Amino acid sequence: MFARHEWMIAWRYLRARRSEGGISVMTWISLVGIALAVFALIATLAVRSGFRYEFVDTIIGANPHVEVLNYGELLPNGQPTRTIAGFEAATDRIAALPGVTRAAPVVEGQVMAAAQGRNTGVQVVGIRTEDLARIPRIAEPEEAQGSLDAFEDGVALGSGVARNLGVGVGDTVRLISPDGVRTAFGTSPRVKAYPITFIFQVGRFDIDSTRVYMPFAEAQTYFNREGVADAIQVSVDDPEAVDAFAAALIEAGGEGTYLWTWQNASGAFLRALQMEDNIMFVILSILVLIATLNITSGLVMLVKNKGRDIGILRTMGLTEGTILRVFFICGASIGVVGTAIGVVLGCLFAIYIDPIFNVVNALAGGGVWDPQVRYISALPARLEAGDVLTAVALSLGLSFVVTIFPARRAARMNPVEALRYE
Repeated sequence: MFARHEWMIAWRYLRARRSEGGISVMTWISLVGIALAVFALIATLAVRSGFRYEFVDTIIGANPHVEVLNYGELLPNGQPTRTIAGFEAATDRIAALPGVTRAAPVVEGQVMAAAQGRNTGVQVVGIRTEDLARIPRIAEPEEAQGSLDAFEDGVALGSGVARNLGVGVGDTVRLISPDGVRTAFGTSPRVKAYPITFIFQVGRFDIDSTRVYMPFAEAQTYFNREGVADAIQVSVDDPEAVDAFAAALIEAGGEGTYLWTWQNASGAFLRALQMEDNIMFVILSILVLIATLNITSGLVMLVKNKGRDIGILRTMGLTEGTILRVFFICGASIGVVGTAIGVVLGCLFAIYIDPIFNVVNALAGGGVWDPQVRYISALPARLEAGDVLTAVALSLGLSFVVTIFPARRAARMNPVEALRYE
């Protein structure tokens, strides 16, 4: 498509000094601008992908993909019990469904935890030991103390709960439930102490600071759920397509069954994250466009300075198409080289984000990242081929488009007018 002499002339113009009518300074400005814009775009896309991946991973890694619930039986006052009486048979039916990887009955409740003169509200989940060991973020947490092997002898706490109460493995925590012991004079609060056998950190603040796991049989007794379960937690092989399992799960759950998926629980977070992603992409795309416009200004100056050369080349027999390709090569080369540099810098940033962020945090005196606000314990970055290709396509596409206009202007220059005053 491009002849050898066209490449030679374009390269000669790109490396020419200003005294020779070249645009070396403008070339460097354009190249640096495009490189920085592509770097910023790739870095932002990597952090965006890392945020979504980490956010979803902590949700589905420590929570079920879908909870199978039941309205239960109606009480004399007309209120449903919202418990599952035949939970064992329902769990077996659900576990046998294609695509289901885990099904576990649970008992859930909100109580007050107290220790060392401190107290905090927690969410207690009663679960069997073998089912707890199959929850990814609990079986392989970011940090852990104690062992799941001793779970039947006590309770497992999130790291935030343990920190708020000032306790560790081997200490005792008191759980206080307002819906406790039923007596002839009414219901009195239930207070019971449990040893702490395991402390986990899944990396999401709202889970680490509220979650407490209790053995299933003990939770049934503590929450007055003898013989029943509150829900059946289900994990599937494709969490993003959890809605496709809805009909089968409802049928296996039995009459009165309804579902609550991880997307229902965290849909607002995901929608807000997607909206922010789209806005940031548009803003950074404008930044890339502004950077590529430097190519236009540089080529306009080059065409003006090389008017005599264009006239001589045309009189020697070069066609308009040849002149257009020469100046197109000049502009496109800047875009390609700048894009390549930006891709390298962006990829390196995504790969080495942890040490880079540690340096930034140290220079800022610490406290730059607050997991209580962002729900994730560290700044994530996930380099994906699709994001890199998107950045490259955007940068090269804009570079090629903005180069066409000054190149056409050079090609349409009248050689007689170009040499009139020479």
